[in-house]
Amino acid sequence: MKRSGFTLLELIVVIIIIGLLATLGLTQYGRVIEKSRGAEARTILGSIRSLAASHHLEYNSLTTPAFNATQAGLGTDNDQIPSECRASNYFRYDIATTDHQLTTTATRCGAAGKGGATPSAAKTFTLVTVFPSTTSEPSDTWGGDGGY
Repeated sequence: MKRSGFTLLELIVVIIIIGLLATLGLTQYGRVIEKSRGAEARTILGSIRSLAASHHLEYNSLTTPAFNATQAGLGTDNDQIPSECRASNYFRYDIATTDHQLTTTATRCGAAGKGGATPSAAKTFTLVTVFPSTTSEPSDTWGGDGGY
């Protein structure tokens, strides 16, 4: 008499292999999602930089008249770039200016997920742009400790 089918041992081995593959897949999935959030932050920092570059081209300064958070599109309304952590965003954004330098910072909100009231200071992006007083191109320096 010939039997066809799987033994209990074979089924247990297959279940263990599927469990290991699922565990590896979930950890990689989390990293990919976090990298995409970091890409979003870099894009927003770049758009703030573009607004500051337009301001600097017009006035040859970032302080007279002042390039401020409102002109950069930062604020607390839903249609603005978030300047504080809230339930609907992953980063909050800050700017600091001197006459010819813009420093924009994206700070990760919460430790793992969206929003949260406290920023995670260990995860930041920083874009420092120096606008020369001549017509030459500005120089950008990216930094941060977000591990993105």
